Amino acid sequence: MTTILIVEDEPSIAELIAFTLKEAGWSSFVVSNAAAAWDFVQHRAPQLVLLDWMLPDRSGLHLLSRIRADRQLQQLSVIMLTAKSMEEDKIAGLDNGADDYITKPFSPRELTARIKALLRRKSPEHAQEIMSAGPIMLDPASCSVTLSGGKIDIGHAEYKLLKFFLAHPDRVFSRSQLLDRVWGDHVVIEERTVDVHVLRLRKALRDAEYLIKTVRSVGYMLSTK
Repeated sequence: MTTILIVEDEPSIAELIAFTLKEAGWSSFVVSNAAAAWDFVQHRAPQLVLLDWMLPDRSGLHLLSRIRADRQLQQLSVIMLTAKSMEEDKIAGLDNGADDYITKPFSPRELTARIKALLRRKSPEHAQEIMSAGPIMLDPASCSVTLSGGKIDIGHAEYKLLKFFLAHPDRVFSRSQLLDRVWGDHVVIEERTVDVHVLRLRKALRDAEYLIKTVRSVGYMLSTK
């Protein structure tokens, strides 16, 4: 059964979320602060974390950064739940590694739909086999990327984008398709944000940046030809 960790310090909201998840057939656990959440993910293996931004001890964003910095937890699905609705807050959440971002108040139906979409998106193309193109090699098991045998530093958002491109080589994707397939179509950020991540990805790939092609008036692709 899918296990979901709810990190929420408002008892009424935590109760509503737990009830919603139970109705959808998922198992859930509730903790009310970042320290308890960290302890849980260290000793249990939830498939997904619903993470409140404002917590009594440390911010949810700080906990998210800690999760993404841990090699064993980098692939853990995280949806941020927050009252912060400004676009810069959403971008900060996504840049720090959130897979999705839901603003309060939200409907139980929307929450269920978002979770299902994320769990679906995490499956086939998120396999654990090593992926490669030209001098680039991506190892999902260690969440590492090497270029001509040397490990390179790459941001979480750029890692997800590269992995998606490697799973679908020689196919062109529009900015809206990339938002949908990599971050989720419900993420309320502008399509220009995709351009920023592509630019960062190319910079990280250095001499192999030529593999990421811009298709004028359409979008982007990873070319192996």
